[in-house]
Parts: sequence; structure tokens; C-alpha cells
Amino acid sequence: MIKKFGTANWQGDLKTGKGKISTETKVLDAVPYGFNTRFEGQKGSNPEELIGAAHASCFAMALSLNLGEAGLTADNIDAKSTVSLEEVDGGFAITKAHIEVTASVPGASEEQFTSAANATKTGCPVSKVLNCEITMDAKLA
Repeated sequence: MIKKFGTANWQGDLKTGKGKISTETKVLDAVPYGFNTRFEGQKGSNPEELIGAAHASCFAMALSLNLGEAGLTADNIDAKSTVSLEEVDGGFAITKAHIEVTASVPGASEEQFTSAANATKTGCPVSKVLNCEITMDAKLA
């Protein structure tokens, strides 16, 4: 079993408080986050972009696996996951994740690529943990 961690520190109230996010590897180290970075577009990070980055990176790796199982190797995979936070029933919820993927896969037919992308959409570990609608636009370059 592999275990990884991230940490967060928060000080103050919701609207004026400040937080810092770090990862085990220190790739993110005391990166600021807060109400203003999440809801007002200020500089810093937020949970939704971190989930989007985790989803996109997991998707790209899992697509590579699924293509490999079909005897194909991608020259390049670009993945983006846009995570939507919406007000629902008086609170907030992540309601959607939309994956955009473009890949260059020598020798792949459109059918092979689409099949691998669809399997990855539901099969990558981060997709499995998300409790929201996941949609996708997949393009073979």
C-alpha cells in the first residue's frame, strides 16, 4: 500500500483568515490559500485546482497504461481537469470534473484511442474517488 500526504494550516475566520498548503515532497511548501484565492481570484492556490491537477496527472498516467495494454505508446498526452464548485442545498459541493485530453499516439486508430480514453475516464484512481459527474473531450492528434 502506498501512502502519501498533504498538510494544511489555517489561521483566522473564513473570509479574512489565511492558510498554507504543503505536500510530503515539499513540491508545494507553505503555498498560500484562502477565501480570496478560492472565491475572488487572488494569487495563491485552492482545493479545486489541486484536485484538478491530481485528476489530470492521474488521468494522463492511467491513459498511458491503458494505451500500453493495447500495444500503443503515446508520444505526448496533455490532460486538463476543470473542477466545478457550486452552491448546492445551502452549502458548497464539487459537482463536476471535466477532462480535456489531447494525445499523440503513433499507430492508434480513433476507435482505439477513444476506447482507452473512456476506460481511463472512469478507471483512473482519482476519477474513482471523485463523487461528481465526470465528462470528457478526447482528441487524438
